[in-house]
Amino acid sequence: MRRVALKIAYIGTNFHGYQRQPDYRTVEGELLKAFFEAGVITDTWKAHYSVAGRTDKGVHSTGNVISFITDEEIRLNYLNGLLPKDVKIIGEAKVPYGFKVRFPLSRTYTYVQPLTPFEENKLDIDQMKEAMQYFIGEHNFRNFSKRNEKNPNRKIFDMQLFVEDNLLIFKVIGESFLWNMVRKMVTSLMWIGQGKLDLNDFKRLFEPIDLRERIRLQPSPANGLILSDMDYKNIKFKDCEYSKNKLITELQKQYIYHNQEKLTNLKMMKLLSKI
Repeated sequence: MRRVALKIAYIGTNFHGYQRQPDYRTVEGELLKAFFEAGVITDTWKAHYSVAGRTDKGVHSTGNVISFITDEEIRLNYLNGLLPKDVKIIGEAKVPYGFKVRFPLSRTYTYVQPLTPFEENKLDIDQMKEAMQYFIGEHNFRNFSKRNEKNPNRKIFDMQLFVEDNLLIFKVIGESFLWNMVRKMVTSLMWIGQGKLDLNDFKRLFEPIDLRERIRLQPSPANGLILSDMDYKNIKFKDCEYSKNKLITELQKQYIYHNQEKLTNLKMMKLLSKI
């Protein structure tokens, strides 16, 4: 018996989240189907199967990690051949028997926020970057979650904002996160930039009082969120370039499809404006 850790990447668009659910297509459901067929897992409980992050419907990943105990050889190319085009195992690591996949040193999320071309974008980027610094450190994030968490305190190590043409790229590194926390953090910063949220009210969101009825932060859309990395002490993943390239090919196909859809929408707007 030995324990293995596998890095998982997936396009979340057509999945109903990570965690397996009856009657829904999920990342975990596809993974376990492949593992059972290959015989590397026969019983999830006996294999001590566990995952680092249970992402929501529509959320993507380039760095989620699963771990389990097995007697069987892990053949990544064979397993990836059993998986659908939108989920692949992209790395493997040797880990000790007692490895706890749920407790990385840090998790990294990347959020992609496009700016609308249909109205003038007057964002105060400097104000957004100033507000962003308040996330760093250990704080009570109750007001940035949908749930009433027993322990809403979380530690954020770093947060950055990059402006690329008509995109804002948010990168946040933390020890752990509450449900919807990253997406609500992005919403709060967008509201700051748009002048919809005062900086003093923003600071109050870190107080240990429930302000969710007064300041109704809606989570930013799930399709912009990527669980991009996990960092574990003394654990190094060996990348599988073949499976990465297979997923890149699928992403390219989806990009072309959605780009055609976007350009068709623009053409329709122009045609309608002439009627």
